[in-house]
Amino acid sequence: MICRIWHGWTTPANADAYEALLRSEIFQGIAERNLPGYHGIELLRRRGEEEVEFVTLMWFDSLDAVRGFAGADYEVAVVPPRARELLLRFDQRSAHYEIRERPESSGSNPGLGRACSADQPGTAH
Repeated sequence: MICRIWHGWTTPANADAYEALLRSEIFQGIAERNLPGYHGIELLRRRGEEEVEFVTLMWFDSLDAVRGFAGADYEVAVVPPRARELLLRFDQRSAHYEIRERPESSGSNPGLGRACSADQPGTAH
């Protein structure tokens, strides 16, 4: 299992509009693509003194599944034009991590409730 992590920052005045865009259009558009190996997205938000930080955590079966979402240069951030208009700055490249261990969960992320290692069949490497 792979977690794709990305950060973006906006002004406090644009934060609610940016979150609404993510929820109503961008996340929905990703889900509608029915990407093989994609298991959802989580959104984190943190208010700073002068800006609001957003973090997205996207869950994939493998780096090949990430490439299905982002293209051959899979680390490049996928930030639609409407989102760019609301952001002050953002990570130009996303980070990707192998999930090695995660607590049991009844959420929508299959396979995240177990240890992931090269010794276990069916886990991401």
